[in-house]
Amino acid sequence: MKKIASILIGLTLILGLFPSCGNKPKNTKAEQDYQRAARYFTADESFSPILNEALDVFSYSNVLDTLEAEYTNEQDAIKRLMKLETWLAFTTRDLTEKERQNLIDRSYRPRTIPIAYDGLAIIVNNENPDTCITVKDFKRILKGELVNWSDLYPTSKLGTIDVVFDNPLSSTVRWCVDSLLEGKEFKAPNIGAVKTSAAVIDYVENHKNSLGIIGSNWLNDSRDTTNVTFKKNITVMKVSRMDSATVANSWRPYQYYIYNGNYPLIRTIYALLNEPRSGLPSNFAHFCRLPKGQLIIQKSGLLPIQAGMNSRTVFVNKQ
Repeated sequence: MKKIASILIGLTLILGLFPSCGNKPKNTKAEQDYQRAARYFTADESFSPILNEALDVFSYSNVLDTLEAEYTNEQDAIKRLMKLETWLAFTTRDLTEKERQNLIDRSYRPRTIPIAYDGLAIIVNNENPDTCITVKDFKRILKGELVNWSDLYPTSKLGTIDVVFDNPLSSTVRWCVDSLLEGKEFKAPNIGAVKTSAAVIDYVENHKNSLGIIGSNWLNDSRDTTNVTFKKNITVMKVSRMDSATVANSWRPYQYYIYNGNYPLIRTIYALLNEPRSGLPSNFAHFCRLPKGQLIIQKSGLLPIQAGMNSRTVFVNKQ
């Protein structure tokens, strides 16, 4: 009798396993599409330094799942979000009302998460002796009203102002058009774009008459943990809101001058999230807003969205 009972119990346990096989998630096309879009996020290339570092830290605590970064220009990043090819895009603009309503009409719930403030930096060659510029004159350069360096600085012998951006469809170009030129196109005769922010720095370093525009997170000297030293191979211009730029009323895109509003060329970095569930893209977007993610942003030289800063006067003894 004992032997028969053991057999019956064993059969009961084995048979009890079969119904659970029918509960496995079905590999439907919708599930495949979700997983494909959840494998990566997309972002404007100018944010790659900070996002790469944030992704490294985030991935360290999510070793069983992987999230990849795909860097492109801002327009393509948003297009991929709208096409549901990705659930997360990092940009310097929010979704338009039309874009947001389009996603809502398709039964999605788009969210916008501000994560940082970035100073748009104007850089020149180290041999350019003129290092202050007003917002007004910067606009005039983009409009084609100032063509030569001597139009801006009468004693300059550098010739034409060679303006260079990172990418024709980048967040930098779009921000300048929308925020400085009221939606009008550039009219500068000597204006062009390379492919990346790093290429802008290289171009400016090798062309005395050039003027480059890039995000400030590309400028920090990695040897300086205080974020007060910029790269040595180019010069970062001081920018003034006034009609006339002086050393006293012009500022570089240091974190504190972004924080107190002295630096005039400031843009917000957003995580645009459209994921229909709480997967890796959602977790990473919120990680960038959490204390650890905000600390990474702070160390990169940008201003975290939740920054609280204290200023102190420091006296340096000269010997």
